Amino acid sequence: MTTQPPENSLPTPPPGCPAHAGIGGVRRLYGPEAEADPAGLYEKLRAEHGEVAPVLLYGDVPAWLVLGYSANLTVMRTPSRFSRDSRRWSAFRTGQVAPDNPVLPVVHWQPICVFADGQEHRRLRAPVTEGLNRFDRRGIRRHVTRFADQLIERFSTTGRADLVTQFAEHLPMLVMTQLLGMPEEYGPRLVDAARDMVRGTETAIASNEYVVSCLRRTMDRKKGAPGHDLVTWLMDHPAGLTDDEVLEHLRAVLLAGNETTVNLISDTLKMVLTDKRFRAHLSGGQMTLPDALDQVLWDSPPFLLMAGRWATGDTELGGRKINEGDMLLLGLAAGNADPAVRPDLSKPLFGNHSHLAFGSGPHECPGQDIGRAIAEAGIDILLTRLPDLHLAVPDEELTWRSSWIARHLVALPVRFTPQSVKASPAASPSTPIASTPDPAATATAASPATATAASSAEPAAPPTPDIGLGALPRQRRRWWYVLTGKSRR
Repeated sequence: MTTQPPENSLPTPPPGCPAHAGIGGVRRLYGPEAEADPAGLYEKLRAEHGEVAPVLLYGDVPAWLVLGYSANLTVMRTPSRFSRDSRRWSAFRTGQVAPDNPVLPVVHWQPICVFADGQEHRRLRAPVTEGLNRFDRRGIRRHVTRFADQLIERFSTTGRADLVTQFAEHLPMLVMTQLLGMPEEYGPRLVDAARDMVRGTETAIASNEYVVSCLRRTMDRKKGAPGHDLVTWLMDHPAGLTDDEVLEHLRAVLLAGNETTVNLISDTLKMVLTDKRFRAHLSGGQMTLPDALDQVLWDSPPFLLMAGRWATGDTELGGRKINEGDMLLLGLAAGNADPAVRPDLSKPLFGNHSHLAFGSGPHECPGQDIGRAIAEAGIDILLTRLPDLHLAVPDEELTWRSSWIARHLVALPVRFTPQSVKASPAASPSTPIASTPDPAATATAASPATATAASSAEPAAPPTPDIGLGALPRQRRRWWYVLTGKSRR
């Protein structure tokens, strides 16, 4: 989280913008209230403003938060009114957004399908969608089984573990690297780099450059030795993506797919271990694991909200006047809890796939089936290997780390009967994860210049927050340019 600037340094929103709308003032989506209880904040906003509420982002930049289920679908499904092109953002054009605003890494425009509409969106998205759809669940499960078994072996003999830091935060990235056709040794270090970037540490820039260097090297290899992987398929697609377009889409798939699946695994395991009704249904055969995932996607979507959409002209939504260039935030968690569609939040929604967790319309998440397949298989393997898992601390001691777009479970400590070391028959032979040197112990800090150099050597390991900081250049300004690709050449 960033430190809130002094009140007298905050920009004054101009007349007519969302910050002057509503009753009882405008609430911030950052700070103690928002971080401590996002769901509670959304319900306050719903009570005060209805389906669409004025809010303030970091730096007190005004925006609209879409709270209603129906209103969210309207925004998602009508790009003619609500564009994905962030260059339309009036607050950015008028200088209200500081260069180091934490919102920018998420919303700054890039030449990828995420920020495109119409024909250009279709051209850029088709290779991604078609490539991801070529993976079958059985093949994904083979990768999940191998890596899940390896991760479980690392703590199965101890009788205790943290299922967030020792399982959920590792499994998706390890599997995703295989789907992209990356060398297996990249996996563990990419896990650390992705976690570093999400947490926004001082080494996030260098971690991002490590991810980019791994992708560039993989692309170079695939040009000479194509394979059955996403990198090859994107480069060979008839849409004719440039190398930079391929790189940026791979980076988006890798990082977004990892983050959402980490949260989905963590929150599902948390529910299994803390909700007695849930555990009874699951073990009693009244609910399948896919049903359980759907319930979590309704109650705890991997992203609380999604930024964003920008009004293509003056319009109206939920009784609010939206001006051209205004930013709208898709309230995924708030829409899922809309009383209009869920009058009783305690009622289970087994098999109901109509949640907003993966969006809708032309920008609906193309990798949702892969994320679900990884989460479902990973959790199934874990519960099968360690059937007597139970929480090692009281429920109320579990903590979350929140940002304006997501809420991450910090730890999920568990106990179980220690197991003897025994590899699963389904796991194919490979170098154990444990044999890969821990980047925190062996990595030497690499400057962004070193990380992006196209050399014959393997990419330098990413620095971790507690090591090698002296070698990293301090970048207090415009660090988001690196994260959004503006400094890559």
